[in-house]
Amino acid sequence: MKIAVVGTGYVGLVTGTCFAETGNIVHCVDVDEKKIALLKKGKSPIYEPGLEVLLHRNLREKRIVFTTDLKLAVDKSDIIFLALPTPPGEDGSADLKYILEVAQKLATIITKYKIIVNKSTVPVGTADKVTAILAEKLPRELFDVVSNPEFLREGIAVDDFLKPDRVVIGTTSERAKTIMHELYQPFVRQGNPIYFMDERSAEMTKYVANSYLAMRISFMNEVANLCERTGANVDLVRIGIGSDSRIGKRFLFPGIGYGGSCFPKDVKALHYTAKANKYNFKLLDTVMQVNAQQKKILFQKIKKYYKNDLKGKQFAIWGLSFKPETDDIREAPSLELIQDLLDAEAKVSVYDPVAMGNVKKVFGSKVKYQKNQYEGLKNADALVIVTEWSEFRNPDYERMVKYLKSKVIFDGRNVYSLEKMEELGFYYNSIGRRTIHGKQ
Repeated sequence: MKIAVVGTGYVGLVTGTCFAETGNIVHCVDVDEKKIALLKKGKSPIYEPGLEVLLHRNLREKRIVFTTDLKLAVDKSDIIFLALPTPPGEDGSADLKYILEVAQKLATIITKYKIIVNKSTVPVGTADKVTAILAEKLPRELFDVVSNPEFLREGIAVDDFLKPDRVVIGTTSERAKTIMHELYQPFVRQGNPIYFMDERSAEMTKYVANSYLAMRISFMNEVANLCERTGANVDLVRIGIGSDSRIGKRFLFPGIGYGGSCFPKDVKALHYTAKANKYNFKLLDTVMQVNAQQKKILFQKIKKYYKNDLKGKQFAIWGLSFKPETDDIREAPSLELIQDLLDAEAKVSVYDPVAMGNVKKVFGSKVKYQKNQYEGLKNADALVIVTEWSEFRNPDYERMVKYLKSKVIFDGRNVYSLEKMEELGFYYNSIGRRTIHGKQ
């Protein structure tokens, strides 16, 4: 099929590349000329495992084209995916200006039947708004607007797209339904479902899915905090409840709050939708409050240990991205922790396999950026683990002990076993588990 993807951000680039990988001809459009020039060379502006390999292959086979010319892409395509930013406003509402602006442009370009697909995460009623804009200038038979929310997890987005658990398509048009079913059929050959529903239900499905997962994380963080006070071990509690088939094992790991581009934005947007419809969604209020508090918990532990005096103390931070296998730092707990430490006049050195460049744009020279995970430990008063990258799981403990000024670790992701920390004599303070006081 012939496809246009408008927007080459995280969702747009993965979407376009994966559609090209299954043999479609894809034109990816963006207004950012520098980004388009980079993509034409096969260089991805985002870190996502496996993406550049597919990008190179499909550029070589001429199945994917990058351009700043929207009309060119639309003229050469039958299906147009809108993968544009929908940043949250101060009140939590999703800003639809980019989507609606492109819809207005499409209304002046389209000359034959097209399917316009909202791939961005958008509030309920967005498909209706896009339809209304297009219908002002175009005969209704020249287009259909479809809602097709993405369910990509950063770090494994390529696999998620190529082998989805399910595909959700919102359309009341039989013509669009037939074409969209054909488009997605190669991705569900193992029998995973394609769910068709109305546009508004598809839009709601995306927000509800992410908000529910955010709620599970916040619930487990509350459980973890209670475990610390009662002497229970949250890791064992997690295993105990996760084995219940009604609950399941996923999204039960406690930590220092959720971040990223999806959960915070989508929870706020669903909360805003509830308020706009005069419904008091109390659970979402609590989810947001718990997450805000949880992002402060490591800093509170550090302050307590040092009796509120962090001036001149040096902290090495491992992990900056909001989760492993991505360079995304949007709403990352690390940003809040670093700022709190700097405000307390502490010194901070950081290491992350891929996200340091993005953090440097935020903090500049206020923190030190290390070439590897051990350099920052030299003369550090403590190590703080914020993101559970695999390379942190089995470190050289002898080297850690040699470099650290004190054998002190604050672990926001429960990376190490309590027994190992006790054996090595570390002071080890994690989430929802007893504190190991070690031998200082």
